[in-house]
Amino acid sequence: MKVEVLLPQWGMGMSEGTVTAWKIKVGDKVNEGDVLAEIETEKVTQELESPASGTIREILVEESQEAKVRTALAIIESDD
Repeated sequence: MKVEVLLPQWGMGMSEGTVTAWKIKVGDKVNEGDVLAEIETEKVTQELESPASGTIREILVEESQEAKVRTALAIIESDD
């Protein structure tokens, strides 16, 4: 099953974020809760955690690119 990794809304005023660093690459195995990326918002840099366990199949937003809240940043092929 494919799971989209969405950019969460970490605060009421947050509407977008910038991927500053991916901690994984396509083909990597991840566990739920693993840190996938660092996301810079207007006020702070947050760690984006994996919503599922599985294999990273696609990275949709590259480093230094900005994305809106709820945008799919990556795709995980889950183990389920």
